[in-house]
Parts: sequence; structure tokens; C-alpha cells
Amino acid sequence: MKDLFLADTHLVDPRDERYSRLLTFLDENRGQLRSLVMLGDIFDFWIGYRHCVFSAYIPLLESLRRLSEAGTELVFVEGNHDFHLGPYFRDTLGCRILPDGGCLERDGRKIFIAHGDLINPRDQGYRLLRRFLRHNWTRHLMMMIPPDSAWRIARWASAKSARKNGGRDRHRLPREDLLAFARSRFSEGYDTVITGHFHVPLMHREKRHTLIALGDWSTKPSYAILENGDFTLYSC
Repeated sequence: MKDLFLADTHLVDPRDERYSRLLTFLDENRGQLRSLVMLGDIFDFWIGYRHCVFSAYIPLLESLRRLSEAGTELVFVEGNHDFHLGPYFRDTLGCRILPDGGCLERDGRKIFIAHGDLINPRDQGYRLLRRFLRHNWTRHLMMMIPPDSAWRIARWASAKSARKNGGRDRHRLPREDLLAFARSRFSEGYDTVITGHFHVPLMHREKRHTLIALGDWSTKPSYAILENGDFTLYSC
């Protein structure tokens, strides 16, 4: 059995190629996974309402349910696009939810997993925004927005962000910040650190320690596999 790590699929529309590619990939691996570890921004937008889910995500949610029924443990680290996951993930899928990342122990390895949005220590503005958006009072206010309205607002904000960034390269890997973050975790006893968020794949080894940054799924799948005690990073 193996463990699969992925992040930043940013799913929106089941008709999109990347959405179909992910569903096929997960179905092909059903029955072979000890755990599926999702490191955030799997959805381009998510709010965990109590009694409903967004219809666009039903195909993926069904795929996750089938994996869970086949014996795969589901782990979800919340990203900056998908947080307040809510009762469907917790109760229906039986998913282990880590809002800020945390520890996994696999095959004698102590692994720290995080989305990666807190790695840059200088981005104080984002940290304040993140704290506000994840506050319980903010969550209660979000739950008062009708789901259709929340979806339209999210799609409008996403389109506006895409126009603002234009052709600029938004996805640059802050290698030094990543290494500093990983080394801090290594000093705490972790031997592996895995993050998403930056959309650029990287595997860096230092003696017995390993840092993995997962890529996205915009043009080709990027994921990591732990099997027989060894990590492999794929971008294919």
C-alpha cells in the first residue's frame, strides 16, 4: 500500500480536463492507497455548509467516498481557497482535517504537512487576512450567505484576480523561505516536510531529511508517493 500526496488542483468545473484527469487518476488508484493526503486548494472555492455541497464538486466528493469505502484514509490540510470544510468532510467522508497542517507518521517517518501559505514570514498582510477569514465569527457570517450567492461571488473574485495578474508569473518558488521552514521542522524531529501552495514541484534532500513542494495540475499532474519507505515526486 502507498500514500498519495497532492495539492492545488483548483477544481471548478467537472467538464474541465484537469477535473476529469484527477477523477480518472483517483479511480485508477482505488484499493491501492493507504492514505490520500490533500494539501489544500483542491477546490478553487469551498465553504462547508451544514446541509448542502456545491453541485460542481459532487463528482470529486463521490470519488473520495469510494476511496474511503475501499479503506483509504482521507487527510485534508486546509488551503487558502478551501477552508471551513464543514460536516460533509468530517462526518460523511470521515476525513481527518488539519486546518494549519500537522504531523503524519508513516513507515517510521515523521512527516510535517502544510499547505504552505504561511511559509513566507514577511507576508503579514496575508496572515492578518487569513486569521480574520478563519475566525469562528467570520465562519458564522459566511454560513448566512446563500450558497448560490457565495458561488457567484467566488467566481467573480477568481476572474478578477486572473485579470489583475494577467500574464505575470504568479507561481515562483521561494526556495530560501521553504528551506528555512523545512529546517526549522527538521530541528523539531521531523525527517520530511511536504507543502503545496507554490504550484512548482521541488524535491530537496539534506542527509536524512527531505523537503517536497508539490506542483499543481494546471497542465500536467504533480503528486508525491510514499511507498516502501521512500518518496517519489512525479510531475508528468
